[in-house]
Amino acid sequence: MPIPSPTHHSRRRSAGLAAGILAVPLLVSLVPVPALADHSPSPSTVTLVGSLQSELGCPGDWQPECPATALTEVEGSPGTYSGTFEVPAGDYAYKAALNGSWAENYGAGGAAGGGDIALTSQGGSVTFTYNHGTHVITSDVPESLVSGAAAHWLAPGVLAWDLSDAPEGSSYRLYYAPDGGLEVLDGAVTGGDYIELERTSDALTPELAARFPHLAAFDSLTLPKKAAKQAKHLLKGQLLAVQVGTDGSVLQATALQVPNVLDSLYPNAQKRSLGLSWKGPRPRFDLWAPTARQVNLHVYREGSGGEALATVPLKEGNDGVWSLLGEKGWADAYYLYEVEVYVPETGKVERNVVTDPYSVGLSTNSERSLIVNLMDPALAPAGWETLEKPALEKPEDLSLYELHVRDFSIADTTVPEERRGTYAAFAESGSDGMNRLADLAAAGMNAVHLLPVNDIGTIEERRDAQAEPQCNLESFAPDSEEQQACVSAIAGKDGFNWGYDPLHYTTPEGSYSTNPADATRIREFRDMVAGLNDTGLRVIQDVVYNHTAGAGQASTNNLDRIVPGYYHRLNPVSGAVETSTCCPNTATENAMMGKLMVDSIVTLARTYKLDGFRFDLMGHHSKQNLLDVRAALDELTLERDGVDGKSIYVYGEGWNFGEVADNARFEQATQANMAGTGIGTFNDRLRDAVRGGGPFDEDPRVQGFGSGLLTRPNGAEVNGTPEEQRARLLLNQDQIKVGLTGNLRDYTFVDRTGAEVTGADVDYNGSPAGYTADPQEAVTYVEAHDNETLFDSLAFKLAPGTSMAERIRFQTLSLSTTAFGQGVSFWHAGGEALRSKSLDRNSYDSGDWFNLLDHTGTENGFARGLPPRADNADKYGFMAPLLADPALKPEPADIAAAREQALALLEIRKSTPLFHLGTAELVQQKVSFPTGGPEQAPGVIVMHIDDSAGPDIDGERTGVVVVFNASDAAVTETVEATVGQSFGLHPIQLNGSDDVVKGASFDSATGSFTVPPLTVAVFEAK
Repeated sequence: MPIPSPTHHSRRRSAGLAAGILAVPLLVSLVPVPALADHSPSPSTVTLVGSLQSELGCPGDWQPECPATALTEVEGSPGTYSGTFEVPAGDYAYKAALNGSWAENYGAGGAAGGGDIALTSQGGSVTFTYNHGTHVITSDVPESLVSGAAAHWLAPGVLAWDLSDAPEGSSYRLYYAPDGGLEVLDGAVTGGDYIELERTSDALTPELAARFPHLAAFDSLTLPKKAAKQAKHLLKGQLLAVQVGTDGSVLQATALQVPNVLDSLYPNAQKRSLGLSWKGPRPRFDLWAPTARQVNLHVYREGSGGEALATVPLKEGNDGVWSLLGEKGWADAYYLYEVEVYVPETGKVERNVVTDPYSVGLSTNSERSLIVNLMDPALAPAGWETLEKPALEKPEDLSLYELHVRDFSIADTTVPEERRGTYAAFAESGSDGMNRLADLAAAGMNAVHLLPVNDIGTIEERRDAQAEPQCNLESFAPDSEEQQACVSAIAGKDGFNWGYDPLHYTTPEGSYSTNPADATRIREFRDMVAGLNDTGLRVIQDVVYNHTAGAGQASTNNLDRIVPGYYHRLNPVSGAVETSTCCPNTATENAMMGKLMVDSIVTLARTYKLDGFRFDLMGHHSKQNLLDVRAALDELTLERDGVDGKSIYVYGEGWNFGEVADNARFEQATQANMAGTGIGTFNDRLRDAVRGGGPFDEDPRVQGFGSGLLTRPNGAEVNGTPEEQRARLLLNQDQIKVGLTGNLRDYTFVDRTGAEVTGADVDYNGSPAGYTADPQEAVTYVEAHDNETLFDSLAFKLAPGTSMAERIRFQTLSLSTTAFGQGVSFWHAGGEALRSKSLDRNSYDSGDWFNLLDHTGTENGFARGLPPRADNADKYGFMAPLLADPALKPEPADIAAAREQALALLEIRKSTPLFHLGTAELVQQKVSFPTGGPEQAPGVIVMHIDDSAGPDIDGERTGVVVVFNASDAAVTETVEATVGQSFGLHPIQLNGSDDVVKGASFDSATGSFTVPPLTVAVFEAK
């Protein structure tokens, strides 16, 4: 996806995951690769791709490589391709993909990379035709008078519908049918009754327009007061908004979107406690299902199979919540809800049997919800109530280590086999993995960020049912395609996935437990938190509330089958679920989805004593959502809740894209919008300036400050002329300087032109480089689980012939820009030891082989074959020569050297308070870049942190000077303010393992600092 971020859109971790289970049309492509220019050459193949492919003989949906849906060039019509298929009745989405991949694809209107095209089939033959001259793909299915869900019921008495093309004299009706069955036949609606609507305005009222900006230009229709009072009843059946001509015939009809009126009708539901709770020994069940006609609870003794031991109806309240006080003998049993509800997707009343969206426990593979009391002492490890947290004075003190639970121990032979890849491995205090974490904690790492550990919809939880590669992966050549073919053959069936496919938000994932069948996962999760805390590491959970793994009646997701059409964000015209995240987007702007998110976070914080939350695709939430989370956490206290909510750090991906981009539907939780909230966002500005280019470059050899731009060019044309490289490098240096301040928008300094500017004045691809109001709002990093690791990025970018020792220096130099910055420092697991994923840019489903995390120091993961074709084939030409080059494979001594240099960075950050000052005022007062301007040395950044200015922050030193020398030669830089002072190399470097940095020196008489090439040197004044 062409956005300036590293996030999962590139993976997209679920590009092949969600599409196959959606039962509603998708309007936005699941694939992030932009199409090529309109004048592209004739394709070798044209494939009909979409949510109908699995119905037409393909292994799954959205598969451009599937020959079963290939179109054939029409004889005598060059550039026209056609195919006829038997399409079962249903709603689908489709587009055209060329040459067997997503690199060139066309959607609605022939747009390159355009939106998906909706198709409603009545069952039977459908002919699809693609014209390469216009790039338009069409079907021969006639358009229906009933189209999408373009009418919006906003309040009991108000509907919104775009009627800009309505003929003069048209009238409007709201048809309703409690049991469904509405049809438009021969220009008339049959099967129900109707209410006359009045068209009152060609735009929404100012109040409604402010609440629903994407609908502001829609026309207003009003219901009679008597009908508005019947809204709750009407919403339990089928609804159709109809435009009628002067002759009484139907001109157009559309279904209704109802989330907003539900929020309006049931405001008190937001105050209710939902899910499972306890009144003494008796469990209580509360489910919000305002459109349901009946809800029953089924209770089972086992997590799978067997007859229900009780089936009991729930009682509906005025707030749309159905409730039941259960029996005391039900503890440790399992339950399901049976919800009788009209489902617009199927056009009839369904009886859906679902798990509880608020589940806190589950049986294996999420088959049933568990009746479990989280306060049961048996579920807590010894000392849980008095668990002591590693000290943290302020968020800027954080150094985060991003880690995947399975990666951590699946290959660790010092962990008992049955505990590998599980939460329980973190309780193995003497294992290689825990020793690694202990070493990191001793050096200064103080928090582990766990990739998603909520219940995941795409991992088989039974260990004995997880597939294994059926080949000898070790036997293939380092540049072979065999490894990826073998791993890809079982992708989706093995035990590995990053986990951004949420099913239940508040229950731990079962595949990471030694026993997914019962409450074991709860106890083991707490064991993990305790083990990490005891090691000196706080625990942060990566949470995914912006999308679900599926949607619709046919999916395993429970939300859509409880309140159809409510929990997901819908296209305003078609009513199809938006999928810009990769998957069905949730609508957390809707009150009860927002409540679910906040309630879930609070439960997780209390239950597992978590120290932070990282929000996936946070920009797809509203700013208010995140402020609600922050406020709810702030209410938690040690005395009442067992956790100090104010100490819990919140951050996420503040990317701006998709149907919510530029605050289209609400004020988003994007980078700039979160300034002043104390909530952090990832700083892609520094990342790109250090690494070079961006995560989606066609040519991965684009260099940056930390990969040899200008100073050690790699010869690739993509880098431009020496003059162009110099200009870009100096801009990179300004971007990095802003990043070192914590990305402060108002920080002032002298830029590359000699002008005094603020952080917001520095350009980053047309956006301001600086956007925060406080350093804690910037999470600074140079690698993450998304995109290539730092080692792999450098493999692409560094000049041919760069030695391994020099590669290690580039790695250390790059890491230092996050270690010595004022924001929160973020590290990807293994980055301290040259971790590679064999150049895989999107390893979300690449198995254990390509995601290796070795704790023995003998293997870094490079040269394990070409990575999976689906996300990497377009770069194979760059990859194969690198993987085949033995000089690029580090030896154990190289890994050890890199690790020692990286740990030294952490030790310096930990020991030196000047690297985490904590406020924008202190940063402006003390931090400067004295060698800026047009004459500054390319490839060199000098940062001075002067503790003699303002309050005394660091009792052990009066200041530090850091020289980042990414150039190919030793440099001498003069800082006039240090003349006559006594600066010396930081003792951690002076006494460390890196002999090169020990050659750095300071001349007090001239205030000059001399630093060897490819070196970051930290000088301190006592």
